[in-house]
Amino acid sequence: MARNHGSSESTPLLQHIIPSHVHPDGESGRSGFHLNHFLNVSWRSGSNAAKYVNLLWPLVPVALVLHYAAPKHPLLIFLFAYLAMIPVANLLGFAGQEYARKMPKVSGILIETAFGSIVEIILFTILISKHHAGHGSSEHGNLIPVIQAAILGSIITNLLLCLGACFFVGGLRQQSQKFHASISEVGTGLLCVAGFGLLIPSAYFSALKGSVVPIKTGHHSFTKELLEHNTLRISQVTSILLMVAFVFFIIYNARSQHSIFDNVLEADEHHDLDRATDLAKPKFTFTECIVALVLSLVLVTMLAVFLVERIEDVVEWGIPDQFLGLILLPLVEKAAEHLTAIDEAWDGQMNFALFHCIGPSIQTALFNAPLVVIVGWILGKDMDLNFEIFMVVLLVLSIVVVGNFLRDGESNYLEGVLLMIIYVIIAVASWYYPNPDVATSNGVLSS
Repeated sequence: MARNHGSSESTPLLQHIIPSHVHPDGESGRSGFHLNHFLNVSWRSGSNAAKYVNLLWPLVPVALVLHYAAPKHPLLIFLFAYLAMIPVANLLGFAGQEYARKMPKVSGILIETAFGSIVEIILFTILISKHHAGHGSSEHGNLIPVIQAAILGSIITNLLLCLGACFFVGGLRQQSQKFHASISEVGTGLLCVAGFGLLIPSAYFSALKGSVVPIKTGHHSFTKELLEHNTLRISQVTSILLMVAFVFFIIYNARSQHSIFDNVLEADEHHDLDRATDLAKPKFTFTECIVALVLSLVLVTMLAVFLVERIEDVVEWGIPDQFLGLILLPLVEKAAEHLTAIDEAWDGQMNFALFHCIGPSIQTALFNAPLVVIVGWILGKDMDLNFEIFMVVLLVLSIVVVGNFLRDGESNYLEGVLLMIIYVIIAVASWYYPNPDVATSNGVLSS
């Protein structure tokens, strides 16, 4: 079909950001910014589930007004800011998805995953910047336990809840869904490496905490201060090395554009049960993608600040630190990505769904978590990777269970139900887990 190239996106505006040739699946046939088209495409979102999430947009101005007009109602501010982050994160994820569709397959999905993790990076950065106490719970200003729980909670939510929902939803439409071994094997292998790297500081601390002496009596005395200092340094060096591993992961995937990954994902797109409908939908132009990204980034940053400022009040009200970090924060920060993955599983694109479940988990472990340690280092905040033994066990078991389910290259709704049940059990256990000022298995040692 002939196309008017004067009004299409064939000519890039920014050579280094926009590819010279737009992928056909992402071509909008327009250029510039048009408000009516922008609102129409934004409302459509990536799936029906995501579209209904947009009904929550009225909560965004309500959250903004409450923050400035009703500062004496912290729980209301937290609740509305929490709910308002869902449509904003959805717009951010959708704009990233629209941008990614204009790119080659592997490059596009990496970019989409990166945009999906921006909410998490912003939240982690604000949390570490607001941390101002070395002991106790978040009620006393110690936000590091919440950050640590949110790091592992993000990975666990992707592996158990999101992947379980994908297996379940996909299994409802097709009795059994197959995925390519190259994606599942590389993904689970990287998760094992990432999990191993994240947990080394915890293992070091746990192995040596029984050997500390209360007071330094000689040159070689191993005090609690020395143990905590060593654990912090190990965490910082480990973080740098994990980020190096992430760079190699990106390079490997970028160089695989025309190899098996690209072929697998291209084939998955042609197996999309709703492919004709998706291709016929209107799309963002590059300019509209950038407007949506900037708007959602500004709003999500403001809402994240509102959330973090009210965490102390929420914990004082009775929400445990572990439940807040392990369950509540990951649910809202990854809502858009989860909806995208579930929609792909429903359409029979299980390889894409796997990428959207495992990819963000790898990015959290190899980049987002190390980044917050480095940011804390720069700010003079002692953020380390010394996780609670409770959370360490949860992460290891989650990786093992998911690895076993991915081994046969097939999924069904029963496996999905089992993964989601495990997640609910974890949520219940985290609700009853004491705050750090009451009990800790791998935290600050008593003198």
